[in-house]
Amino acid sequence: MKKTIITLSFLSMAFISAQEKTGNQTTKEKQIEGVVITKTKKAVEQKADRTIFDFSEQPQLNNGNVLEGIKKLPGLVSTDIAGMMYQGKMLDVYLNGRPLNITSNELNSFLEGMPANSVDRIEVITQPGAEFPATSGGAIMNIITNKNANKYLTATYSGNYSFTNYNKFRSRTSNSLNLNARNKIFGWQLNVGQNYRESMLNTDQDGLLRSNTDRYGRGYFAKSGITFDLGQDRLLLNYDIYHNNNDNYTLSSGEGQEKRQIPTFDPPQYVFRDFSFDASDAAHTLSTRQEAVVTYQKRFSEKTQKLDFQFGYTRSDSKFDQNNIYRDVSFDNTTNPPIRFSLGNLLSNTSDMRVANFKVDYSQPIKLLDGGKVSLGGLYEHQRFDTESKGLTNLEYTRQTTATYLELQAKLKKFDFILGTRAENYDISGITRYYDTGNNVVEANLLPFNKFKLFPNASVQYNLMEQVHVTANYNKKISLPGISALNPNNVTFQGPNTQVTGNPNLQPTIFDNYEIKISAFDYAFIGYSVSSAKNQVAQIIRRDGKNLFNEQINISEMKIHNFNVGLPVPFMIFSKPLSEIMKFNFNPDKINFMYIYAGYQKHDIADLDNKGFWIFNIMTQVILPKDIKLTANYSYLTPRAGYFYFTAEKPFNNSFDLTLTKKFMDNRLTVSVFANDIFNGQIMQVRSNPPQGQSVYMRNKYDTRNFGLSVNYKIPTRNKLAKEDQSILKESKKEDNGGMVPQGQ
Repeated sequence: MKKTIITLSFLSMAFISAQEKTGNQTTKEKQIEGVVITKTKKAVEQKADRTIFDFSEQPQLNNGNVLEGIKKLPGLVSTDIAGMMYQGKMLDVYLNGRPLNITSNELNSFLEGMPANSVDRIEVITQPGAEFPATSGGAIMNIITNKNANKYLTATYSGNYSFTNYNKFRSRTSNSLNLNARNKIFGWQLNVGQNYRESMLNTDQDGLLRSNTDRYGRGYFAKSGITFDLGQDRLLLNYDIYHNNNDNYTLSSGEGQEKRQIPTFDPPQYVFRDFSFDASDAAHTLSTRQEAVVTYQKRFSEKTQKLDFQFGYTRSDSKFDQNNIYRDVSFDNTTNPPIRFSLGNLLSNTSDMRVANFKVDYSQPIKLLDGGKVSLGGLYEHQRFDTESKGLTNLEYTRQTTATYLELQAKLKKFDFILGTRAENYDISGITRYYDTGNNVVEANLLPFNKFKLFPNASVQYNLMEQVHVTANYNKKISLPGISALNPNNVTFQGPNTQVTGNPNLQPTIFDNYEIKISAFDYAFIGYSVSSAKNQVAQIIRRDGKNLFNEQINISEMKIHNFNVGLPVPFMIFSKPLSEIMKFNFNPDKINFMYIYAGYQKHDIADLDNKGFWIFNIMTQVILPKDIKLTANYSYLTPRAGYFYFTAEKPFNNSFDLTLTKKFMDNRLTVSVFANDIFNGQIMQVRSNPPQGQSVYMRNKYDTRNFGLSVNYKIPTRNKLAKEDQSILKESKKEDNGGMVPQGQ
């Protein structure tokens, strides 16, 4: 019976894909007596080197902020303690084809400030080739916010409201407006939006620190693009700005230990006194990210021959302040009443990052075996990152990267081959400053990293039959420490017994990535991968007495094993005979189906007995009467498993979400009502396993259960037959994604 179900599932997906393929052979839109026909997007697509998740047409993904949508993707694990992983690979996060250069806490805040309805799709490139920077590490998650520019002025409004009701009522809203137009000379686009969110965070760190935080986030963004058609060539100008303004109000309590020097002793001697405390603190974060990009695309009579030049400049600055309103302290073994005092400004930290790059990409077909293509290019990038704490510039970091690549693609009967290499030269240096025990400023040079390295990649695909492939991949990559891991300043809440620091002396991580995968009809797949890492950057949390330390270190060697499988199951296979199913003309947006994903992951670290864990995701679509679509999504990650230097005591993922969607006004208006984490099961409860020091129990609970309404309205244009033009936001070498990352079409 199981074999029959699987076989029929594959057959059903084949008919779906065949129907879509027929649509793909037409132009993007076909005008027939006033009717505009567009091709149907696929919810999930499996390509040889990537998985593509469509956000624009999936209300269960685009009804909140981007971070909430990302956490629902099958195979993706996102945690507060170790960042994001997809199918066992650490993710380097890109926005419209360019790296964000931020990780962990700063990344989460940035993604929380972006409405999910501003995202068109997300591509996870699991096997980046030579044309991608070697610094892509294990894999790339490319968040694509492009929309299409149209002839004549058109506009789309998207709005979202949701609320939570834990200890009190909290609201979240987001609004965005997308304007598109073009004329005979140029096309332009403007996308603006805002996001306001109230949320809660409860934490417990080994009983030494218990806190309740009210969080208020305000995010704003504007994305603009202009394109000029110069014969066959094109010139694109882009400017984006993202701004976040967040406030946190924290009530905390716990236990600590006071260290006091005994006078007149040389060398100094100290005494320690245990105490308990209650405190109130207010923190404020202000961050702005700006990007400007100029792209010139040279095109030739041979359509597959391309030459692109691109210059980009990014500036990102942030400021974090924490002010202690009051602290009540009671010392042990005394009967004295608590002492109340205010420490005022505890933290005042700033950072400034500037990145400039210039890259050239060229590709053309060549006569190789049964046909092939050659791609080559180069990149120059300069990054500067400075941090300051209360007037002291404690980090000056500079990185200069020069790179070139060559990649060949060829076909031979049923085989497809890719062979390439990328050469990169790194020059990393800097200065760090800190106060010693005598309150004197000490200056030291960072550990330099000045190396030239080659990063090969190879891929072979055997086409068993149409749309059924077996693929084997290998690549070597490097991951440079993220700026938030290097930052010596604390940019999160600090209690009287906690120390949170980055490590400016972190070394880059070298990856060897191997993968084998069988995929069928774009949807179904089964695969195994292993990622071998040297100097993997990891977070450790340890305890020393009544003090907690949150630090970043390098793991000398580790391996991450990952097995995963995805299978679509149309419900009609349980009710209709095969002969009747074969007569159907399928549209995935109009059928009832279930998409099942399961993955097993194990982190192999020396001297650490980590157990593997399973990841499960089930997405179900049911078409109700009146064309109302019901979408259910369940995610679960098994507990008692090792995740770097942590053991999950409860599942990282344990969430059940429901979304009801209805389209009105000839599909111009889409309305969705949703409920996320209905059973309130999403929680992070782990125990750390630091290589040195005592382990720490940690529990974080956000107000993940929320309910809301989402609206998307395409404001009609005067000319109802206005045709779509190609995208102009972030467009570059590979079709309309505008950056280094191709669409995978």
